[in-house]
Amino acid sequence: MTEPIRLSKLMAERGICSRREADVYIEKGWVFVDGKKIDVLGTKVDPGCEITLSGQAKNQQQQRATILLHKPIGYVSGQPEPGYKPAVVLITPENRWKEDAQAFNPAQVKGLAPAGRLDIDSTGLLVLTQDGRVARQLIGEDSEIEKEYLVRVEGTLSDNGLALLNHGLSLDGQRLKHAKVTWQNEDQLRFILKEGRKRQIRRMCELVGLRVTGLKRVSIGQVKLGHLPLGQWRLLRDDERF
Repeated sequence: MTEPIRLSKLMAERGICSRREADVYIEKGWVFVDGKKIDVLGTKVDPGCEITLSGQAKNQQQQRATILLHKPIGYVSGQPEPGYKPAVVLITPENRWKEDAQAFNPAQVKGLAPAGRLDIDSTGLLVLTQDGRVARQLIGEDSEIEKEYLVRVEGTLSDNGLALLNHGLSLDGQRLKHAKVTWQNEDQLRFILKEGRKRQIRRMCELVGLRVTGLKRVSIGQVKLGHLPLGQWRLLRDDERF
């Protein structure tokens, strides 16, 4: 016998929506378990049950925006630090990329949250979303989405440094996941990671004798920064998937 599980938690684990969104849908009577409407918060269900959403919930999900921003240096990705601004302040009509052909509604900038971090002194692709499913896909504990970075460095790499960067380093007493690290040119490394600890790449480089002088994220999963200009943003297209 499997233990019953809270419905909102199960919905989040299956990637249907975030737990917070699940609670909203349940309160509105938009969630059905094995064909039966559930509208009581805290309801526990069988882990193997069938969960479906009403048309209203699906329509609301489709209207949730995901925005791609080319973050400049000097902006923090999440909560603002003293003296600095959060990257979300750049999401204005003036900063929208002129080549973005997606339909846009001003309501799509409300409640945007960063799906992952990008350090204040780093630049490149930052995802901001209203959609809990996207956030979970990119930053959930079980996320396998790869993020690619171009990293300019100086210093002398230790003899086994490249091998250690790929696998063998620990931060804060915790072993890092396997990475893919190669030389892009004589002073630039290419990193592909499946995790995003605080200042991870900079700290990894310090452990093998290198100092990062520039860091740019160029892709998240299958979505690339491409030609998006610095400081500008666009909506994720319907045909794009992370």
